[in-house]
Amino acid sequence: MSKKYLIFGATGSIGSNLADQLYNEKKDCHLIGRNEEELKKLANKLNYSFSVCDVLKIDFAKNLLTELSDTEILGIAYCVGSIDIKPLKITKASDFVSSYVLNLVAATDIIRSFQDNLKRNNASIVLFSTVAAKKGFINHSIISSAKSGVEGLTVALAAELAPNIRVNCIAPSLSKSKMAKAVIKNSKIAESIAKMHPLKRIGEGSDAASLSKFLLSKDSSWITGQIIGVDGGRAAIA
Repeated sequence: MSKKYLIFGATGSIGSNLADQLYNEKKDCHLIGRNEEELKKLANKLNYSFSVCDVLKIDFAKNLLTELSDTEILGIAYCVGSIDIKPLKITKASDFVSSYVLNLVAATDIIRSFQDNLKRNNASIVLFSTVAAKKGFINHSIISSAKSGVEGLTVALAAELAPNIRVNCIAPSLSKSKMAKAVIKNSKIAESIAKMHPLKRIGEGSDAASLSKFLLSKDSSWITGQIIGVDGGRAAIA
């Protein structure tokens, strides 16, 4: 029976960097994402198995559980997120619902479905929030509220699933990614955003991926229930 880490959002900046880093440490992974072409390309490069999956579809987690019935799960990284930035005045209730389902509800479906498997492997779960969950930013009501829920979920599940399963959360600031492309495509805007961070740069996918790798590993075996910023210092000292 194979033993693997599951990476959701594997073709994104953080997910793909995490896959590369785990590959370099000779860890086996199963990659999960929506874009079949990109997913297949990454999986072939790293010789990883993969599943094309939309976490917004009903029964997606049940189907994955069946597909991975002969796999022992060592850890889960839910590297899924969204950037939906707009003034509250033009938001709709559906904006909040879909963001909440994508960022939080789907994660609970996954954890619930694989809970027994995770428990017998003393596994680790890594979720993702955002610096905007704690630091107020204009036009961020949709994503800030959804990711604040993820932080609440993290501490609740860390308590409920201890001592067999660890649950931690990473809260990045803006990083170079496909999602953020529209925000930082203008070099002057990107430079201005970089200057808002004490470390004076926009993040890379590898920054959060490196912490993810650590939190998935046994090196972090006494860490659970933590919300850890990977944000160039923006939340704490900007």
